[in-house]
Amino acid sequence: MFASALAWLAAGLVAAQVSPERAVLTLFAGGMLIHPAGVLLARALGRRGQHAHGNPLGTLALETTVWLVLSMPLAYVVSLYRVDLFFPAMLLVIGGRYATFATMFGTRVFWICGGALVAAAYALASLKATPATAAFSGAAIEAAFAVWIAVTNRGEDVPAAPPARRQ
Repeated sequence: MFASALAWLAAGLVAAQVSPERAVLTLFAGGMLIHPAGVLLARALGRRGQHAHGNPLGTLALETTVWLVLSMPLAYVVSLYRVDLFFPAMLLVIGGRYATFATMFGTRVFWICGGALVAAAYALASLKATPATAAFSGAAIEAAFAVWIAVTNRGEDVPAAPPARRQ
């Protein structure tokens, strides 16, 4: 999540300093680096950086990535007509993806994060926020939740699968 926050931050800086159109491309490029950067960050913090082998929900991560990649052209087309709506559109897509993380990792904090991203998307679109403001908002939300997860899971890995339910 921290790697994703860095991609949003880079896009916000590009939107503020260069152009919103270049910021769109920056988020796409940064998005391609999120997984490898996230694995490196996790390992640097002494964590696995991957789900446990044999986790029956492991394929869900790949499946939601396919959904994310297939949703990105929609956000891009939106940007061709209203570049100010690209970042809120991406916040919606990514917020929806975090809902599946709650199941994959067995913690509800991802539902809260997804909800915060969705709420921000609607607020930013309604307020006609600048692309830089929207990108910085995505960065701030994801960074805040990355810190929350790191603090609440200090010294332990995020569970690889939800705990087994008692019958």
